[in-house]
Parts: sequence; structure tokens; C-alpha cells
Amino acid sequence: MSMNYQAINLNESAAQIKELWSPKVVGEIHDFQFKVVKIDGEFMWHEHQGADKVFIVLEGELFIAFRDGQVKISQGEMIIIPGGPEHKPFAEKECHIMLVEPKEVVDTDSH
Repeated sequence: MSMNYQAINLNESAAQIKELWSPKVVGEIHDFQFKVVKIDGEFMWHEHQGADKVFIVLEGELFIAFRDGQVKISQGEMIIIPGGPEHKPFAEKECHIMLVEPKEVVDTDSH
């Protein structure tokens, strides 16, 4: 039985996305998901409650504001955002990003 080996084209995946700030899952490994997202403008201040997250810039420039400074991530660069500090991603023009983050835990607890 042969495996189906196939590359995932991240630029094509991004090109198919119509809405901004709407991540599309392109792959999974262990308990992590790889998502492609287009952003433009500003997101809200938020934190990840202990879950680290990786941003990889495929096209454009991503800025992430922290309460005590900010960082610019250019095409071909990545940043690991720890789960603790509050931050706000933004872009001055359309930017394509791959996110690597833990799968969202679905709460199956019934009260």
C-alpha cells in the first residue's frame, strides 16, 4: 500500500482565502495545527492562556505590539509568542501568515 505524499503549497492556500483574520487549517501534527491566515489592520489585545504560538510570515510584514514594546516580523521570518504576555498583531497592508498553535480544546464538560 503506497502513501500519498503531497506538498502543501502555502501561497496557494493563502490565495484561496477570501476573508481577513479567518485562519484556514492546512495541516496537523501531534496536537498542533498549521493555519494560513491573511491579515490587514489591527487585531485586539489578547493573550493565549499558557499556550505558545508561532507566527511565520509568508508575504508582507507583521507587527506585534506588546505592552512594553513591539516587534516587526518580515517575510521569511518567524516569532514564537509565549502564552503569557498580552499582545496585539497588526499589519499596515495585507500580510499572509502561517500560524502553528495547539489544537483548540473542545470542552466536552456538560453542566
